[in-house]
Amino acid sequence: MCAAVTQSASMSMLETEPTRTDLQQEGEIDKELQGKCLRMVSAVTPVKLYCCYVVNMGLTVAVITLVALSVRKEKLVTECPGPCSSTCPTDWIGFGSQCFYFSEHTNNWTSSQTSCMALAAHLALFDSLEELNFLKRYNGDSDHWIGLHRESPEHPWMWTNNTEYNNLDPIRGEEEYAYLSDRGISSGRGYIHRKWICSKSKVTLSNSQGF
Repeated sequence: MCAAVTQSASMSMLETEPTRTDLQQEGEIDKELQGKCLRMVSAVTPVKLYCCYVVNMGLTVAVITLVALSVRKEKLVTECPGPCSSTCPTDWIGFGSQCFYFSEHTNNWTSSQTSCMALAAHLALFDSLEELNFLKRYNGDSDHWIGLHRESPEHPWMWTNNTEYNNLDPIRGEEEYAYLSDRGISSGRGYIHRKWICSKSKVTLSNSQGF
């Protein structure tokens, strides 16, 4: 019976202890894993780590720059100083307290005024040299009718809102209707076809009234 117990214990030890073949296989697996780890570690050289650092820094700077530009643009749109205006209609240009429209077509002075009135505006007027210089810049080489007229050379120049012109800038010529050219303000005959400039106050945009 003791012999049987001894034989049973020997068989159990043979079943639980690893064989040489198992040990060799485990050793080969360990070597393979070590090789992979060494390849992974050796692949990440200091140069590659430095490149990754530089790329990450570049991306961070780019994101910060985009955010800063976005904030600056939003601030400009909110403040909207000078010629910028978010309250002017499409195709109109804002400057100061007024919005201006430069036509692409030509017509006589009276029809030009009628076209402006259809847009709840009048032929352009200006209150300061800054506004006049602004109109000159956008006028370019074309001639544009503006809102000045008079009954005769003996009468004063009047705006379309029936206020007298203060001669802020001299008007050349002896005719009864004024237009803006590359040389400044000139007078011409009302039936001549020219482009025109309309203007209306930003304050009146909400109620769609003229001056």
